[in-house]
Amino acid sequence: MAKIFPVYFTLQAALPAVLALTYPASRNPFGVAGGVAGVLDPSNRWSVLAPLAGAFACAVGNLAVIGPATTRVMDERRVQERKDGKKSNDAPPHSQEMVALNKRFSMLHGISSLLNLATFVGTVVYGFTLSSRLS
Repeated sequence: MAKIFPVYFTLQAALPAVLALTYPASRNPFGVAGGVAGVLDPSNRWSVLAPLAGAFACAVGNLAVIGPATTRVMDERRVQERKDGKKSNDAPPHSQEMVALNKRFSMLHGISSLLNLATFVGTVVYGFTLSSRLS
């Protein structure tokens, strides 16, 4: 897991950047430009820029902050499991240290899941915007 998630979060952060670079220009020669210029056009602020920037920010948050913090807590739990002689997911009772580590892990995991969901929603919103241009 500790090796898979950094790759996943890197790809998740790269996708909005690639989508911004490949934003298609308007068919109208006087319409919105393509690429980053089109993404930054004021008419695309809420339908293109906000979803892509939000997805990018959430993915980078997972990659740079939440993911490493979660991995550290997982490592701390492994150390505590050896001290306690009991797995973190075994039936209670657990040591106070393990209870605190499990609570912290659950919180970080929940935040990571919310960031993943926000990235997904931003990508879907952008997908609807992109598909509306296919006519």
